[in-house]
Amino acid sequence: MLSSVLSFTPEISAQVSDYCTKKSNDVSPASNELWDWTCNRFEDADKMSSPLQNATMKFLAEFIGARRVLEIGCYTGYSALAWYEATEKNKAEIITLELDPKMIAASRETFNKYNLNDRVKLIEGPAGESLKKLTGQFDLIFVDANKEGYEGYVKHILDHKLLSPGGLIMCDNVFARGMTISTEANPQLPAKVRPYWTENGKALRKFCDFCKDDERVDVVLLPLFDGVTWIKWRENKANFLPLNGQ
Repeated sequence: MLSSVLSFTPEISAQVSDYCTKKSNDVSPASNELWDWTCNRFEDADKMSSPLQNATMKFLAEFIGARRVLEIGCYTGYSALAWYEATEKNKAEIITLELDPKMIAASRETFNKYNLNDRVKLIEGPAGESLKKLTGQFDLIFVDANKEGYEGYVKHILDHKLLSPGGLIMCDNVFARGMTISTEANPQLPAKVRPYWTENGKALRKFCDFCKDDERVDVVLLPLFDGVTWIKWRENKANFLPLNGQ
């Protein structure tokens, strides 16, 4: 196989996605209920992670045994619910950041309905400011917010060593509906959202360059979903020292 991406048509891609979802772990009834509620209530529900992503995130959190999870961008709490369910054994602390008042209200409704408040903490406000309030380290960090902010968020996380030595950063939507690759990459993209995703593509190209050039970390950009970047510390003892060098 010469390419890492098969050239499916949109119709075949939908079939493949459905097949993978059916052959992967089932998501919980609560996740299915929240998925349907979000799709029916919000016009931009395509910003939400898919059920297959939900299964992937739970698999990942369970595999690494996450004890602290940070997510930047909460939306309606669908991913927070996945982290919560996946870390029941470890009773992980989950911190989620959200700016949009509409999504803050929706997330709080989710947390109340599914009894997540014992381990999920929602911090309201701009993510860049909220990050400055955080201390300690996180085993899993999920970045899924405003795309022009990705570089600054990840840089702050690395500069302040918020990622644990064996931790993983997972950045979603790095393809920006294909616009990161090329403005011609997705002819099916609706005209009304094309300018929005085109600007996101510009920001994410810069973000991808930043990740690749940062010698502190190892990076893999995978053609999963709408593009997922995984980042971990490079095996260098200096990366694991506290900020004061002690």
